[in-house]
Amino acid sequence: MVSFEEARNVILSSVSATGVERIHLLDAAGRVLAEDMAAPWDMPSWDNSAMDGYAVNSADCGAAPCKLRVSAFLPAGAKAEGVRVEPGCAVRIMTGAPTPEGCDAVVPVEETDNGDHEVTLREPATKGQHIRFRGEDVQAGATFARAGSVIRPPEVNMLAGFGMALVPVHRRPTVAILSTGDELVELGRTPGPGEIINSNTLSLATAVREAGAIPLIIGIARDTRASHLEKLQEGLKADVLITSAGVSAGDRDLVRDILEELGARQVFWKVGIKPGGPTAFALHGATPVFSLPGNPVSTMITFEEFVRPALLKMQGHRRILRPFFKVVLREELRKKPGKVQIIRIRLERENERWYASSAGNQQTAILKTMVDAEAIAVLPAESTRFAAGDEVDAHFYGNHIDLLEATP
Repeated sequence: MVSFEEARNVILSSVSATGVERIHLLDAAGRVLAEDMAAPWDMPSWDNSAMDGYAVNSADCGAAPCKLRVSAFLPAGAKAEGVRVEPGCAVRIMTGAPTPEGCDAVVPVEETDNGDHEVTLREPATKGQHIRFRGEDVQAGATFARAGSVIRPPEVNMLAGFGMALVPVHRRPTVAILSTGDELVELGRTPGPGEIINSNTLSLATAVREAGAIPLIIGIARDTRASHLEKLQEGLKADVLITSAGVSAGDRDLVRDILEELGARQVFWKVGIKPGGPTAFALHGATPVFSLPGNPVSTMITFEEFVRPALLKMQGHRRILRPFFKVVLREELRKKPGKVQIIRIRLERENERWYASSAGNQQTAILKTMVDAEAIAVLPAESTRFAAGDEVDAHFYGNHIDLLEATP
């Protein structure tokens, strides 16, 4: 049995980023850049006005009020060739228009009387004010977005500004999802005596999508060697295979044996974590295979702690683990030594500290506790008692990270 930390380190050292594909910029949001992006030209490409107002020579208006003759007009989209700020003159200018020769400042229209033929400036002008200078944002050849960056609206804006319609990103891995067991029936069929709905597949597919990868649902492997062989062969065609159930030591737990027959190398089986102890990890060539316990709570927790970070790394993400933060326990917790224990918790914010309460019954059969959980507390393996008021490490679960963003 490997420790929680060892299991995660082994998994992450066994996977690498997928290949590169070039996709349209509009489809690139949330994807990870596979290459550094360098500016093909200066941004902005010319000196231009940051305000609607008047282009002036600051030497003409060092004191206020100041009257100048309006000699020309430069709207956005115009060319400045042939336009010049002569001594004692101003050029009416719009935001984004190129600054004319002889201009070293722009006076906002709000600081003038908005004259058409003659303008009075109510404030003195300072050299360089309200001018966006060529290359002050990004200079030609400079890297403006690094490989490993997640493409957000700001990156889209800058990529588009440089005319980059196709961008290199890491390919999204395909993830085959297989549940096992004769007791399972698919959604849409009413379960009979001894049957349960195959909810794990849908939960895992949702988690895979949330992690940015592509789920491939391949059905249910029945408790026969032939069924396992067929389904596992199909699953190994994907970039990643996740199985749920059939990984313990029972007579019908066939997953590990059939994977070995198919040439997969078991890297570890059993992890010092509760829930989720029977988790196994194997490699079929370079294809990672995660064999997760079948209990839905254990399935979701082991996906969160082991599979999700691997999928993020495969997509080129640099931040693949959820950040830990300290929480203060509202109540006493006890555990046996030897395993890291995962506790589902709810959070409250008081006096700039997070306080944690149990999300409910921590038995692995209690699914609603996962629904109610906002975060996960990770209790160290060798510790056995945690008093109310003690601090422990926790991380947000799922999209509840919005709690952190909403913290005043």
